[in-house]
Amino acid sequence: MEDSLTRPSSPAGLSCYVAVSQLLGLTVIAMTGAWMGQYRGGIAWESALQFNVHPLCMIIGMVFLQGDALLVYRVFRNETKRSAKILHGLLHAFALVIALVGVIAVFDYHRKKGFADMYSLHSWCGITAFSLYFIQWLMGFSFFLFPGTSFSLRSRYKPQHVFFGVFLLVLSIATCLLGIKELLLFNIQTTYSSFVPEGILANILGLLLIVFGLVIGYILTWDEWKRPPLAEELALSMDFKTLTKGESPSCSQ
Repeated sequence: MEDSLTRPSSPAGLSCYVAVSQLLGLTVIAMTGAWMGQYRGGIAWESALQFNVHPLCMIIGMVFLQGDALLVYRVFRNETKRSAKILHGLLHAFALVIALVGVIAVFDYHRKKGFADMYSLHSWCGITAFSLYFIQWLMGFSFFLFPGTSFSLRSRYKPQHVFFGVFLLVLSIATCLLGIKELLLFNIQTTYSSFVPEGILANILGLLLIVFGLVIGYILTWDEWKRPPLAEELALSMDFKTLTKGESPSCSQ
């Protein structure tokens, strides 16, 4: 009973915004699947439809799962810090794997069709986002999950890790918007200005991607919704500070 009283409750409004973010994310995935299925012929690996694997995987991995991974410390407020770290890392790992499938799909498709690679702004931003995302995951694992990393080193790296986490989500969404525009110009350039259904669907998809990013960003930057340290985490932090000053933990009041 006492433990439940000391656990911080979820702040007012947080659950609502998190629910909105999930609804937006799932809607974006569903719309991407509908676009590929209704207007681009569907999704398959061993056929001309292999390209369609790319947009769906990139939106699932680099947008939806990446956004969810960033929300872990806001949503799971009463779990241990280590549990939250593991979930945070696993979600990012799943996002990387799914995004890698999307990257392989588009390069393999280009190779089979004899198309050029890496010439557009979309592709440059995309490979940059994926590469930095992989490096970010490796750095996060090394600093926060790998045993033996000092507390002071983690503390110094944490602001950079948080900044690049938000930056990579923004870059990923911007890259998706470039990809949507590029795909529309390749496929319906002559009819795009006539407000054809495919163009309208893709435009709405782009707007929803932006709104998804805004909601995630709002949740992450609202100070009142930050995950407060649990009692045991505060005790460990105080003990560390005391020890670094050359005192015994038992001396602290």
